[in-house]
Amino acid sequence: MSETPSSSPALAPSAPVIPVSMLNRLARERLESAFPLCWVAGEVSNLTYAASGHVYFSLKDAAAQVRCVMFRNRSQLLGWRLENGQHIEARVLVTLYEARGDFQLTVETARKAGVGNLYEKFLQLKEKLEREGLFDTKAKRPLPVFPRVIGLVTSLQAAALRDVLTTLNRRAPHLRIVIYPTPVQGEAAAAQIASAITNASSRQDCDVLIVCRGGGSLEDLWSFNDEAVARAIRACSMPVISGVGHETDFTIADFAADQRAPTPTAAAELAAPERSALMGTLANFRSILRRQIEQNLNQRSQQLDLLGHRLQHPAQRLAQQRDDLLNLQRRLDSALAQTSTRGRNTVAGLTRRLLLARPDTSRLARRLEALAPRLRGELQQGLHNKSGDLARLAASLNHLNPHAVLARGYSIVTDDAGHILSDSRSLEPNDRIVVSFHSGQADARVTSVTKEPASGKLQSSPTR
Repeated sequence: MSETPSSSPALAPSAPVIPVSMLNRLARERLESAFPLCWVAGEVSNLTYAASGHVYFSLKDAAAQVRCVMFRNRSQLLGWRLENGQHIEARVLVTLYEARGDFQLTVETARKAGVGNLYEKFLQLKEKLEREGLFDTKAKRPLPVFPRVIGLVTSLQAAALRDVLTTLNRRAPHLRIVIYPTPVQGEAAAAQIASAITNASSRQDCDVLIVCRGGGSLEDLWSFNDEAVARAIRACSMPVISGVGHETDFTIADFAADQRAPTPTAAAELAAPERSALMGTLANFRSILRRQIEQNLNQRSQQLDLLGHRLQHPAQRLAQQRDDLLNLQRRLDSALAQTSTRGRNTVAGLTRRLLLARPDTSRLARRLEALAPRLRGELQQGLHNKSGDLARLAASLNHLNPHAVLARGYSIVTDDAGHILSDSRSLEPNDRIVVSFHSGQADARVTSVTKEPASGKLQSSPTR
């Protein structure tokens, strides 16, 4: 007797049965979460370009291989074509193709083997020029708002040239375009690109310069990672727009340029303002200007109407002025009459005050004659009194005169310097002294000095 499924020990409730699709989905989620984006190196084999644009191939080395897929949106940005036997480095997402249960790598981007060294050189040059200040944002020049001539530094065979010309013709067909042809790929391309930029700078034919080329690998774009190109861009006399590669591509020229565009088409859009937009803006300004002019004209018309009401006929104006003149004349005559009356009244008042203030000369003359004898008497008496005072002061002064004292027998003793000596203690024997008398003086020498105060009475004797 066979067992039913419910009784089988392998299908216990603790071990649920899951579909294959769920298993593959869980496995894919585990793989994608366990492995972040990483770079894988290997040789391309079994390469297939599908009609959908997807690319299928295998990466292998000496010991193993793995299936890879690169979807169309990524392969279009690669810029170069994969070939069997190429050694590449791919940035991949580890995943599982659920429909077949195949372990595979989804390629985001790829580069040829050895590009890692080029990237190191790119970083080293970028760091060097950045230290020199070549990428300083303060040195970036603004693009002209309304350029007249646009210069292009690119290859005549480049698809980027057609894209730029098409965009410029669509946006601004009125602009003149000057092309400075140069190779944009190869060993000597960097020097020729720098020379073309220098040539454009010296000629100064254009207002803004576009340096551009289409997308490609790091090796394809390496000419724009050259130091000479970066220095030529910074030394250019006009602003420079760099439109090299695709949006994800960055070169040294992008950092040195005044403006970086993600694509050559975007560079053309940055350089040339869209003619239709400018015409729309111009039309808008024209409408605003028209409305403003109409408003000003309306205001001036109202002012003109108002002034027209105020405007008078010349004869009416003259009659009004004549009436005004007559009125002013009457006011002037009245003012003159009032002024004359006030002046006459003022003169009459002053005359009365003058008559009242005039002095009585005859009475004053009699008083003067009466006071004259008293003045002479007072003057004589004053002179007599002052003469007596002067005599008394002269007598007192004679009593205080030193020469009067000398006349009574006294003398004045001085040293050689003319200083009066009043104390014998200031003298020493043999000192020379001068003795002044009432009449004359004598030189003498001290024979002895007595420093005690003199005692007794002094007797005067006549001078001989």
